[in-house]
Amino acid sequence: MPVPVPVPVSVSSRERRVADDHGTVSLRLPFQAPLCPGNLFGHLAATAVPGVEEWRDGAYRRTLRLPYGHGVVSLWPMPDHVGCRLVLSDRRDLSTAIGRCRNLLDLDADPVAMGDRLRADPVLAPFVDEHPGRRVPRTVDASELAVRAVLGQQVSTAAARTHAARLVLAYGEPITDPDGGLTHLFPTPEALASLDPARLALPRTRRATLTGLIAALAGDEIDLGTGGDWQRARARLSALPGLGPWTIETIAMRALGDPDAFIPTDLGVRAAARNLGLPVTPAALTRHADAWRPWRAYAVQYLWATGDHPVNRLPTA
Repeated sequence: MPVPVPVPVSVSSRERRVADDHGTVSLRLPFQAPLCPGNLFGHLAATAVPGVEEWRDGAYRRTLRLPYGHGVVSLWPMPDHVGCRLVLSDRRDLSTAIGRCRNLLDLDADPVAMGDRLRADPVLAPFVDEHPGRRVPRTVDASELAVRAVLGQQVSTAAARTHAARLVLAYGEPITDPDGGLTHLFPTPEALASLDPARLALPRTRRATLTGLIAALAGDEIDLGTGGDWQRARARLSALPGLGPWTIETIAMRALGDPDAFIPTDLGVRAAARNLGLPVTPAALTRHADAWRPWRAYAVQYLWATGDHPVNRLPTA
């Protein structure tokens, strides 16, 4: 097994490869092996919001809202690192942008400890052995992820992308992409606070859920930062109308970064459980999953990967 690579917190000499005078930096992002890129990049590409994200020429690309300006990042998997090309409007954002990219790709995970625990379950062991090092696709912006989680309630991946794209066009900040494919930053909660719920092509209850979440985020009533209190954030989210366990645990998994977040009510998880002979009801599956702690979020990735869906594989184009 390869020697684990120490995870840097800023741009080191090992990371930096090419830097020009126009805000473009090319990097190699290290990680602790193994890393399975299929579901990681496949998920990001399949759920990409037009204008904000895209898969192009073998790379996942997206816009970034940063403290001093904005950026566009391209990320692509390599055997021993993740390639990263950042185009920044202000070079002071470099360390922040790198940190967000690492979080997005879950590059600071411990795949060895995770694999050892999940491999102890004979049902999961063959899948862990076949594709070791699955990561949790996370986010560069917790508020964005929370809004998109609500838009994704009880609809298809394509429908969720369409709803999000409409918000981007109406409330997102336009940017210039030097490569031409991306057009906007995802709108902030403050910008979305002015939206007219009647214009949303959503059921009435979903509109109330979305506007309630946006108001809480814009008012700083919920801390979704990865360094925050995960249980307190869950409690605050559960107090909002229309946010049930699926949405809350999705946010906990992908925005808060809780490696033990678990969504036994998810249709894909339940279908996988049924096919693998695991308990199907949420209560019984949760009891079985107690043996997967504290890595249940990664068990979810392995369960999802048993299905035939674009989120589970790298795009071919």
